[in-house]
Amino acid sequence: MQKSVMGFTTQKQPGDEMADIKRLFTPEFRNRLDAIVSFKPLDEQIILRVVDKFLLQLEHQLGEKKVEVTFSDKLRKHLAAKGFDPAMGARPMQRLIQDTIRRSLADELLFGRLVDGGRLEVDWDAEANEGKGDVILEITPLPKPEGNSEPAEPQQATASE
Repeated sequence: MQKSVMGFTTQKQPGDEMADIKRLFTPEFRNRLDAIVSFKPLDEQIILRVVDKFLLQLEHQLGEKKVEVTFSDKLRKHLAAKGFDPAMGARPMQRLIQDTIRRSLADELLFGRLVDGGRLEVDWDAEANEGKGDVILEITPLPKPEGNSEPAEPQQATASE
């Protein structure tokens, strides 16, 4: 029996889970369940905390390579919007961070300006890449130990370079 609502989707009501469980599982299996726990959808603040958790992991990994990193609020909000799926939760977040930030940093860490460490600012430009958006990396490499003592000028890079 379907509840009727306006629009194209069905409205979930408390207790709908039990009807789904009865439909999907045999009585023998249902009798083995101790409890049924319903979860509310995650709100924006919780999703931002999940983003911060993943970015903190990345910050720690970069810290081991002597790279000090900061992430902009625009980037955090973009990751929260694109890395969360109501059906899958925050599972796609790690893949999004891999595709947007880590891939952009790989060459810089291995062969580029961050080989010896440095300072990195990561931002999001929604207008770049023909309106699709792109990650902006502002990189300030550490000065070379044998040469000049002035810090190098920050240089900007995008993920599509």
